[in-house]
Amino acid sequence: MVDLSKLTAGRNLTEVENSVLRYMIDHMDSMLKMGVRGVAKENFTSTSTIMRLTKKLGYNGFVDMYYKLLPLVNRANDNVNTDMQFINSFCSNSLLKYNSYEDIREFARRIGHMGAGYVFLYATGFSAIPVEYLTKKLLVLGIKCIYSNGMDSIGVFENNLENMEMFIAVSRSGETNWVVDRVKTAMENGIYTVSFTNEAENRVSSMTDMQFRIEDSNQLDDRNMMANTFFPNVIMFMELLIYEYHRVLQNMDKIEG
Repeated sequence: MVDLSKLTAGRNLTEVENSVLRYMIDHMDSMLKMGVRGVAKENFTSTSTIMRLTKKLGYNGFVDMYYKLLPLVNRANDNVNTDMQFINSFCSNSLLKYNSYEDIREFARRIGHMGAGYVFLYATGFSAIPVEYLTKKLLVLGIKCIYSNGMDSIGVFENNLENMEMFIAVSRSGETNWVVDRVKTAMENGIYTVSFTNEAENRVSSMTDMQFRIEDSNQLDDRNMMANTFFPNVIMFMELLIYEYHRVLQNMDKIEG
């Protein structure tokens, strides 16, 4: 529904005039054909009410009002469609669109069979949010973790390479130099590397041993100012990994039993 508050602010419209305006907005496709008399008849009012409304809104007449309102209404409807696409993207199952379930199982198996080493998790900027979330999930499960972001000294990473068993990086673009450098160093030290990036080809995912790609609904929004499904979907995908991890534990218990 089109919001009329900005259009009518300070216009002192009567209840009838507000009702007529709402009717015209909802019937833009037939309003011009109906004309002043048709609109007045459908709203059980007079043609003078319609003309008084056009003047209060600052238009030169009925036809002028129609052509000035039309683009406003179309733009508002486009925004509604965009919003619905965004909302529907949460409901659609795109998490497995770029990822195989076997990779999810393999990740869960590796976490379930961790040795004495640590899982080192790294990200910068907004990507640090899902990384911190996964770190806490793994710690609750009793898995030893170290979490680091772009604000930390490089020493946090380099001084723990000997005890690092797995390196996990989240980078929306997959092109952040700090993340690329740490992935490269981890691989050079024989550490198993896992990445979470968007679905586009990127340096980080091309380097890591295991790659999880999450659909980015707004790849051109470098500053993360617009609504985006990438980060919440990363967290949802992480929950899928944890779910599979518990299934790995159940199978281990059956084997040991």
